[in-house]
Amino acid sequence: MTVTSTEKTGARTSEAADVITGARERIDTLDDRIIGLIQERVAVSAVIQEARIESGGRRVNLSREMEILAHYRDALGKPGTALAMTLLELCRGRV
Repeated sequence: MTVTSTEKTGARTSEAADVITGARERIDTLDDRIIGLIQERVAVSAVIQEARIESGGRRVNLSREMEILAHYRDALGKPGTALAMTLLELCRGRV
C-alpha cells in the first residue's frame, strides 16, 4: 500500500499537502541549523568555563545565567525560560 502525500501530512487536499511538505522541509532545515548553533554554544561555553576555572573562579556564573534566562523570557515568554534552562543545562551540566 502506498501512502499518499495527503495521508502523510493529514491534509485534505493535494495543494495543502504540498504546502505542508514544503514547510516541513523548511522546519527540518531550521532544526539542523538550530542543533548546529546549540553545539557551537556548548563549545563556546566550555571555553568560558575552562578560563573561569583556570583563573580560580567558579565553573558557573549565576548572575550571568539569570541574564540569559531573562533574555529568553523577554523574547519568547514563559516557554523561553524553559528553553534557556535546557540550553544552560546542555552547556554547563546540572548544578
